[in-house]
This record gives sequence, structure tokens and C-alpha cells, in this order.
Amino acid sequence: MVQQFDRQRSNKNIQRLCYITSRSSRTEAKPISAPQINRPKEYLLLLLLASLWGSSYLFIRIGLETLPPTTLVAIRVSVAALVLLIVIWRQGYRLPTDKENWKNFVIQSFFNSFGAWMLVAWGQQYVESGLAAVLNSTSPIFVFLLTWLVTKHETVNARKIVGAFTGLAGVILIIGIDALQNLGQQVIAQLALLLSAMFYGYAAIIGKRFAALPSTVTAAGVMISATCVLVPASLVVDQPWTLSPSLTSLAAVIVLGIFGTAVALLLYFRLINTLGSMNAASQSYLRMGIGVILGMVIFGEQLSFVVALGVVIAILGVALINMPTRTRR
Repeated sequence: MVQQFDRQRSNKNIQRLCYITSRSSRTEAKPISAPQINRPKEYLLLLLLASLWGSSYLFIRIGLETLPPTTLVAIRVSVAALVLLIVIWRQGYRLPTDKENWKNFVIQSFFNSFGAWMLVAWGQQYVESGLAAVLNSTSPIFVFLLTWLVTKHETVNARKIVGAFTGLAGVILIIGIDALQNLGQQVIAQLALLLSAMFYGYAAIIGKRFAALPSTVTAAGVMISATCVLVPASLVVDQPWTLSPSLTSLAAVIVLGIFGTAVALLLYFRLINTLGSMNAASQSYLRMGIGVILGMVIFGEQLSFVVALGVVIAILGVALINMPTRTRR
């Protein structure tokens, strides 16, 4: 039994050495414990993440002017993968070689990147960027519902239950009027954006499985997995050699790949480990407001009173879910 324990401990040490090459790297690779967290700094990073993802709807809309959705997302993840590979090379890390980590990378990339982003890119062909930001930013509601009904890894209280159903009421109000007036493709696009939000919510929950890896390695592995899926799909579906994209669309997608994807994912996986999945997902209601404001300022989009009311109710629901719980000593 002692020999078996020594072998297990040796295997764990070897696995950790695969990713960590220096003393400083070893410190970063470990999950951050609660006393070490600088919460003001982490909340500023949360705001930065919301700004990066909130502005991504703007760049997606510009890219879709001359690029089909599959090719747009393929370029996005390819640029991000290249940037992240350069980052981990400069840091002295290397990618894992075991099947388990790569299987998890593929699963995470589906829920957090190519699966969700394909739904977003397709849905934004028929939905204004401001409304797309609202629908796609309901992931904290789905994080709570999945936690409550499926994973059960966090405490459920009355306030969170009220917040979840309040937020869902706001979402129903946003798409309900359109659904009653026109049961057409726009409603399907809105539902696609909601499904992508559900994907984001599940990705935030399972993202904790990468706590033993540096956030840069996790982000790179996820983007490489997404690239391996989307580039062949783009070649088959869109035949990109037949396309004539504008320089503006290409520039928008490259900016999206660097800042709205590579940098944003580095922040995202860091915040999951420091603030937790629920708080990391809470950037969505900030992202919602940023996306709506950018759509109004740049494209002149307008929200009706009913949709605006739905936005307010959805934000209220998300705030109730993420409000800190007071604990007694």
C-alpha cells in the first residue's frame, strides 16, 4: 500500500512538472485560495471581461457584413489560438499530452466557444446587436438553474430562486411579444441566442475542472480544440476561397479574436478560479448593458418600452442571484 501511494504521488508530481517549468510558474499554477484573493482587483478584471465580451457583438455584426458565420468564428478562434500559443511559449508553459485534459478541452470548447459562438453568429444575422447582447447575457440565470436542478454544488436559498424566475420572466418578456406577433425566423434566432447563453452557463460550471492548470494553458487548449473543429467545417460549408470579405470585416474579426477571445478567455478562466463560477458568470449583466449601449450609440438601434422593461427585469433577476449572502459567525 505504501509503494502504491508513493507511485501515485510520483505520478502527480510528474504531471505537474509537465506544465510548470519554474518556481514562479508553480505558484501561478496552483488554485488561488480565498485569503490571497485581491477582490477589488478581481472585480475590476470582471468589469474588463464584461467590456470585452459586451463589445464583441459589435465586431460580430461588422464581420457578418461580408463573412458567413462559420468562417467568421473559424477565423476568430484561429487568431485566438495563435495568440495564446505565443503567450504560453513566452511564459515557459507547454500544452498537456494526456487524453483526459484534451477531452475536457474539447467539451469546454463546444460549450464556451464554437458551439455557443456559432449560435450567436447565426442568430445575429436576424437579431439586432443590442437585443442579441441581452438574450446572450442571461447565462447567470442558467448557471443557477443548472446548479439548483442538476449539479447541486451550491446552496439554494429563496432569494436566488426568486432571482432566477425574475430573470426568466424578463427574458420571456423580451422575446414574448415578437413570438406572439411573428412566429418567424427572428424568434428562432432569439431562441438560438438563449441556447448559447445556456451553453455559457454550463461551461462556467465545468470550468473548475481546470483549476490545476494555468489559465493561459487552459485557454490555449480550448481554442486549439475549437480551431480543429471549425476550420475544416468552414472549408466544407463556406468554401472560403470563393468569398470576397472586406478589409473592415477582416479587421473586425481579427480584433475580436485577439481581444474579445484570447484576452477575454484568459480573464474568464482566472475569474472562475478566484471568484467562482457564479460570480464569473455575473459579468453577463454588465455585458448586457454594454452591448445595448454600443448598439444604440454606433448603429442607432432602439429598444421598445416592453423590451426595455424586460431588460430591467432580467438584470434585476441576475443581481438577486449574485447578491452576496450574509453569514452569521
